[in-house]
Amino acid sequence: MWIPMMAAAAQHDRVVLSPRRLQQHQQQQHTPSPDRDRHGRRTYLHMVPILPPPPAVPAINDGQDTIISDRLQDTSFQYTSAAPSVISGNAFTTPSKIPNSINKLNLIQSHPNKWGSSRKVHERSTGPDWFETKMANAKMEKKRSSKCFWSSSFVVDPTTHFHYKWLMLVTVTILYNLVFVIGRGVFWELNNAMPTIWWILDYASDGIYVVDTLVHAHEGFLDQGLMVRNSHKLRENYFSTSKWKSDFLSLLPTDLAYFWWPSGSCSADVLPCPVIVRANRLLRVPRMLEFFDRTETKTGYPNVFRICKVVFAILILIHWNSCLYFAISYVIGFGSDNWVYNLQGARNSSLSRQYIYCFYWSTLTLTTIGETPQPENELEHVFVVADFLAGVLIFATIVGNIGSMISNMNVARVEFQNRMDGVKQYMAFRRVSKELEARVIRWFAYTWANKQALDEERVLAALPDKLKAEIAIHVHLDTLKKVEIFQDCEPGLLEELVLKLRLQVFSPGDYICRKGDVGKEMYIVKRGILSVVADDQKTEIATLSAGSVFGEVSVLEIAGNKTGNRRTANVRSLGYSDLFCLSKRDLWETLRDYPEARHSLMQRGCQLLRKDRLLDEDAFLQAQTQNETINEAVSRLGMYKKVLFNYK
Repeated sequence: MWIPMMAAAAQHDRVVLSPRRLQQHQQQQHTPSPDRDRHGRRTYLHMVPILPPPPAVPAINDGQDTIISDRLQDTSFQYTSAAPSVISGNAFTTPSKIPNSINKLNLIQSHPNKWGSSRKVHERSTGPDWFETKMANAKMEKKRSSKCFWSSSFVVDPTTHFHYKWLMLVTVTILYNLVFVIGRGVFWELNNAMPTIWWILDYASDGIYVVDTLVHAHEGFLDQGLMVRNSHKLRENYFSTSKWKSDFLSLLPTDLAYFWWPSGSCSADVLPCPVIVRANRLLRVPRMLEFFDRTETKTGYPNVFRICKVVFAILILIHWNSCLYFAISYVIGFGSDNWVYNLQGARNSSLSRQYIYCFYWSTLTLTTIGETPQPENELEHVFVVADFLAGVLIFATIVGNIGSMISNMNVARVEFQNRMDGVKQYMAFRRVSKELEARVIRWFAYTWANKQALDEERVLAALPDKLKAEIAIHVHLDTLKKVEIFQDCEPGLLEELVLKLRLQVFSPGDYICRKGDVGKEMYIVKRGILSVVADDQKTEIATLSAGSVFGEVSVLEIAGNKTGNRRTANVRSLGYSDLFCLSKRDLWETLRDYPEARHSLMQRGCQLLRKDRLLDEDAFLQAQTQNETINEAVSRLGMYKKVLFNYK
């Protein structure tokens, strides 16, 4: 019976009605009210103001004029405090909101159809659609919940500094549980010493765990190279891995076991202490390892950090083993034999004595060095054998890792030493003078002391070209801007030139260039002092310091240069000097793609030559005319080629 009703309701705006409401609906269809149409749907004609009749319009097909409803003319504009109105069976607004809702007048007009006849067409006013209303409500809900942890806009970027600091706080909390949950569970004096402080620290760490679970569930991840920021997808990714299991297990309220724990526990007679039920908090260790990995990539001393991490792991293992030794001594009986811990005496009953002795015993056992008391029963033998095996396996791995770390720390030094030994062997084989050999050795010592023995090209070879360019720009761009001819050049040219710069180190007394040499490089002084000397090699003409540039005109090959692109002075290094070198070939390869910059550089070079009266104007103009003639010929050949191609 419901199926025909539902079908009938689907024909009228797809609203499913109960049998009683359906009967009322059918009655309304047969007896429409003054403010309802023949389908029982509410109209708004009673609220439309009276409009004057429009001028007569000639009929298009059958001569009938447009008819304005008499009902519209007889109705005055008014508002009523009625219930929510209904259009198409959907409640969407009240009459008080009609001015913002009605888009069309509810008119009954005569329109000619395609057969040339006239028929009545009902046009009813339209209001906000249910879908638009739903979307508007959804947007408002999203705006209200934008700051909620579980909203669609909350996301934590794992690459930010905030996330790193948060991991640091979580790691401190995990370290607290690693050390004190096990320690307080065995050493009763430690647990009973500060009960209020332990209670505050315990539940403060639990609060951090809860917040970290929410942060962990909303950590962004990369999908096709883009950071996913949709909370729904983030939670799906979180629950698709095993991360959520350790997070939720570490949050289980095992502290409720305190209510069933026997009173008077946590003493020399009753162990372990109730705090041992919080051992599930140790399951949060993967977050600490994540922090260690992040720190290893961020720190400038990764090898030192790795060694510290290994030492920390050793100390934690020794601490846990010492707590286990003390617990086994309790199970067997304190002082029952020579192997277990003896509580007799005021000295042995203190907390410091208990922990230090157990830590000492654990260190000797795990490292298999030194003498320890011999076990006397089966449980003691099993525990010692397990300790020996664990010590051999664990410390073999640890020692191997430390050895490899120390070797990696000395790789650069070993490579540098091998290069220097090879040069010394070559000089000894070729019988180089002692003075020159001493200069070479001093040069090696200077480069190593100033961190310049690093092969930059090999170190940066693993990076993509864009990152190489950014590093080079960060290091060399300010230096290149100091060159007068490169000032006001377009950034693209400078970014390509910085990749061509090469660092050269000169020893005291080395000549960078001599008068009359063909200029093939230009130099920028990074560090050190250079002296410009006369032909007698003694008279000092000028001094160059950091930021000075020389040789820039010779690499431009300007026609009309009276020096013929040769060096005009002798430049010598007074001490150790670091210079950036840019070769002529690299410069012109780069300028090939920047014709405007090439023209600008040539103009600047000509200005420098004119300033020093070293430019032959006639030769320069003649060469410029020849270049223009060649360019015109090349352009004509290109035009002829186009014409021939079009003709074919």
